[in-house]
Amino acid sequence: MNQTPSPGHRPVMPEEVVEAFQTIPNGTIVDATYGGGGHSRLLLAAGGPERRILAIDQDPAVRDPVNRMDEPDQAVDRLTLVTDNFRRLRQIAEELSLDAIIGILFDLGFSSLQMDDPARGFSYRSEGPLDMRLGRPTHPDASSSEHRRGGAGAAHGWRTAAEIVNEADVGELTRIIDRYGEEPMAGRVARAIVKSRPIATTTELASIISDAIPAALKRTRHPARRTFQALRIAVNDELEALSEGLDAGLDLLAPGGRIAVLSYHSLEDRIVKRAFRKRSEPDDGLMPVVSVKPSFREINRRPLRPGDDEIASNPRARSARLRVAERL
Repeated sequence: MNQTPSPGHRPVMPEEVVEAFQTIPNGTIVDATYGGGGHSRLLLAAGGPERRILAIDQDPAVRDPVNRMDEPDQAVDRLTLVTDNFRRLRQIAEELSLDAIIGILFDLGFSSLQMDDPARGFSYRSEGPLDMRLGRPTHPDASSSEHRRGGAGAAHGWRTAAEIVNEADVGELTRIIDRYGEEPMAGRVARAIVKSRPIATTTELASIISDAIPAALKRTRHPARRTFQALRIAVNDELEALSEGLDAGLDLLAPGGRIAVLSYHSLEDRIVKRAFRKRSEPDDGLMPVVSVKPSFREINRRPLRPGDDEIASNPRARSARLRVAERL
């Protein structure tokens, strides 16, 4: 099988991802974030005929993976695509009667196909509607009025970015931008947004944010980057979904299997690191009488990073961090 990625899509850290799964036995690998299919293609090519891929993607626009493969006859038999959120990994495995999963990959970056489509509303560089939804609502209360308002205890799962930007009060906007974007000027940005309502497009919002950020903080990166990240995370309830998906994956993985996670910012990496450490170092020393055997081992205690050559050819890989763990 040809290993050239499909046009418009470059899988991040491809060699490192393939290497992470080289030692696992034959069986099913879950690509929990199928996207453009680049990693799935490489993993199929690197494995034997017994290797199968269960591809999951919450974006309804991701369709027809077979036609993206260079050998469709093999792909028909070895790759299954499910349109869903990986937070439901446990239920998906149950519905498909998967007996054993020997590999799981999470690539937490959103694909170039999404980023480059202005109509999706992810980019602060291209004009589009303030949407930012990655897929369909999966939070159990996503359709409730409290959930849509972002009330107490509600995730921000299915409000669009436009609804958050134009309806949230200064306090809620500040919390979202601070917590999910780690933006030091969160309060200042939130006040500027509220003052400028109504806001209809991505470029309009980006301009408002840029005007609110002091010039000294604009030198190294686009001033809207952190706020757009925060809104995307809030719209899609990304961090809670990651915690749920990781827990399910770690529970479902067969002995000898491996789980690999590509994260792109510190909030994601922190969740992955804690989940891996919890399973690989379960004895915290607080109860010395009880000895608990670790169920996982971390393959790399420190995350792997892309090399200079990859960053030069694919700048979107710059912030990637890869962590790998193995089920004992």
